[in-house]
Amino acid sequence: MAEHDLQGKRALVTGGASGIGLACVHEFASRGAHVTVADFNGDAAHAVAAEVGGEAWVVDLSDTAVQERLELETDILVNNAGIQTVAPIHEFDPERFRFMHRLMVESPFLLVRAALPGMYERGWGRIINICSAHGLRASPFKVAYVTAKHAMEGLSKVTALEGGPHGVTSNCINPAYVRTPLVEKQIADQAVVHGIPESEVVEKIMLTETAIKRLIEPEEVGSLAGWLASDAAGMVTGASYTMDGGWTAR
Repeated sequence: MAEHDLQGKRALVTGGASGIGLACVHEFASRGAHVTVADFNGDAAHAVAAEVGGEAWVVDLSDTAVQERLELETDILVNNAGIQTVAPIHEFDPERFRFMHRLMVESPFLLVRAALPGMYERGWGRIINICSAHGLRASPFKVAYVTAKHAMEGLSKVTALEGGPHGVTSNCINPAYVRTPLVEKQIADQAVVHGIPESEVVEKIMLTETAIKRLIEPEEVGSLAGWLASDAAGMVTGASYTMDGGWTAR
């Protein structure tokens, strides 16, 4: 890693107060970027921002109507905010489905839309979408999440095609299960729908398709995000980088 290779750049990370987002915040800050921590949890966002010398943006990203008027001045945009609900399709609450898509599809679109004019003007930009192995594969009982992540793949690729002539790249990172609060909260739900004890969920559900039998650490995802933001990745765009222990190799 080139020390301070992002000096003078501005980064915005959604869901930046915990999990993968927090790891990305630390990665960019360590490389010299000024980071905005966007999160629904105001106390956590302000605490993280103070820690890295950045700033907090306390925001409900599911309120997409407000975002239609946004203008973002950022060089690096990380669309990371997300949520999970585990239930069979015939029992899945329609409003929950719509809520998840506002948060994980509409909001990333609107944030990209708000950031691109400034990136085009400067001739440089990085859109990094924290997608999922579920953007490339499906699992039962996750209809809203899988659908949203597949949509994020499409958004990222169109952004890459439009942004390329303007010096803007757009890529997806597609991890399997990462050791985050989002994953930890799934364990009880997965136990119920699969009819197994919580103690067996990680081994029998989360790691069953991977060749490497462990959870991913958030810092591993942050490291890849840091590389995608660097000039070394200037020719990488429209790509989907799996970090899934071999899950999608099957």
